[in-house]
Amino acid sequence: MSSNSGSLIVLTAPLTETIDHAGYFIQMALASLPKGLEGIVTQKYPRWKQLEHNADGSARCMPAGIRVLEAALLREFQPEEMVACYPADLDKFIGPRTRVVAVSTHNPLGVTFAAGVYASIFGSSREPINAAYARQLFDAIRSSPYRERFKVLVGGSGGWQITETDSYDDLSVDCVIQGRGESPETMEIVHKAIRGEPLPRFVEVSHPKGRDGILTPAKRTTFGVVEMTTGCGRRCQFCLPDLNPQIDIPKDRMMEAVRANVREGNTQISLATEDMFIWGQVQTGTPFYFPNREALLDLYGDIVRTPGVRYHVLSHATMAPSVVDPLLIENLSALLLDKSPIRLPALSTHPEKRVLSPLIGVETGSVRMARTIMAGKAVPFPIDEWPSVVINGLTILNRNNWFPVMTLMIGSPGETDEDSMATLDLLYEVERRGLFAFFVPSIFTPLHDTRLAAKKGVVESRELTPLQWQVMMKSWKMSMRPALQSWWGPAVWRLGALMFWLWKLRRINGPNFTWPLLMFASALPEALMAKMGRIYTGTPLPIKSRRELLETVRPQHRKHLRADNGDLPELAEAVAVGQSAGLPPVL
Repeated sequence: MSSNSGSLIVLTAPLTETIDHAGYFIQMALASLPKGLEGIVTQKYPRWKQLEHNADGSARCMPAGIRVLEAALLREFQPEEMVACYPADLDKFIGPRTRVVAVSTHNPLGVTFAAGVYASIFGSSREPINAAYARQLFDAIRSSPYRERFKVLVGGSGGWQITETDSYDDLSVDCVIQGRGESPETMEIVHKAIRGEPLPRFVEVSHPKGRDGILTPAKRTTFGVVEMTTGCGRRCQFCLPDLNPQIDIPKDRMMEAVRANVREGNTQISLATEDMFIWGQVQTGTPFYFPNREALLDLYGDIVRTPGVRYHVLSHATMAPSVVDPLLIENLSALLLDKSPIRLPALSTHPEKRVLSPLIGVETGSVRMARTIMAGKAVPFPIDEWPSVVINGLTILNRNNWFPVMTLMIGSPGETDEDSMATLDLLYEVERRGLFAFFVPSIFTPLHDTRLAAKKGVVESRELTPLQWQVMMKSWKMSMRPALQSWWGPAVWRLGALMFWLWKLRRINGPNFTWPLLMFASALPEALMAKMGRIYTGTPLPIKSRRELLETVRPQHRKHLRADNGDLPELAEAVAVGQSAGLPPVL
């Protein structure tokens, strides 16, 4: 690399997507809070903008997507022909020789799940922090004196925002690539850009069909992200990653990536997946929704025992497997809790108050909506049992110090007040039973190429009904509970929320927002507000026990249930007889 001539290929990402030292939850805040509230993040993490560089000035840490593209490029280009750098260092590496600047971003315009509505609720700026820094990056690229010499390629999960809003010229983007960096079509676009040939504005590239097509980079990634699986298999209509084929990455390749992260200074590892529980069960002859306990324990055990791995953070999961195999959750807790950087003193029974917080999509408490948009979410249980699956699963998780981040979707196409009431029924059932999760509500966003891509739900916060507002406010109120344990905390929070409402929020969000906000602030007892007819406090749900849920599993699938979990349906006596004869502990 020459600081005078520039690198042939420059890889970069917004500042907010390249940090990894300030705490895992900072990414959620940066993606959701409006730019005007950046000071809150800075107050909590005063050093969040400090980055680590290599000796040549290149980036020490980059998002996993950039590292995959870099690994793919290294198969066709020399290392000295490319560089991965932070936005502030672009002028050091872009020069007359540069022909490609590739950007990875997951939220360039701030219209992902949660981000748009959270920003609009506060009103001062509808641009989330992450989107503001993405725009800064694109402005820096556009202002380069060598801009006419190179092509700007954009990838990552947020590329669809540019195509849907036709923001190519505004952001000075030549081509948006939807799909993976190691795809042959991606490499073809790169070669065309280097040759100076015209590029399509949008290209959808193929996904690898099997393990051999997935590249595992050997460089440090943000938060030590190592790819674990692609695809999911539950076929939710709003989900884009689920359209990808189910592939689980071989353990030896994941371990190489773990060791590479440690070698380059990372002390934290997180396995990237749409559902951690499908690993080890893809194309095995056993349905993926019956977890491979032994394989998962072996994988996670080797990761957390790797020298130099100080922390491990769970990624995405689904709820049903915790009901299918509670012992798996118990055993994973024994392995992983000591390595979790997340502490929750108010709730954890761990000696150091550590907890595990995977991201789990609940999306709705309405069986009608669930049947419509995510009929496979509860398998191997019928979707009609979704509330019972959620309550039983959360009970098992909480018992083992798992306090997940659980997403809810508000304003899905066709959602009625009855559906919102059903979601509130589920929330109040969680509260009545003393269970806990970090509920994260978001407005429905129609993602490109999903089965709901052409559907329209709620767009602006003022469109929310009183019940939809209550779902959002009740979710936030329940999630705040562990943070308001001091004698003074609730009073200060109540006063602050009311003052903010009087100053600004009532005007921005309309009259439907008023009573849910007062409920959120605990201005009046919820029972009193319900008696006044201002809010809905839920109807107790008839929740099936785990044993009753297991009775709903199809008879041909019951052979995959583990007898050591107990509560087996109907054939428990036959199982006991089989085990006494030395047969495996399954039906």
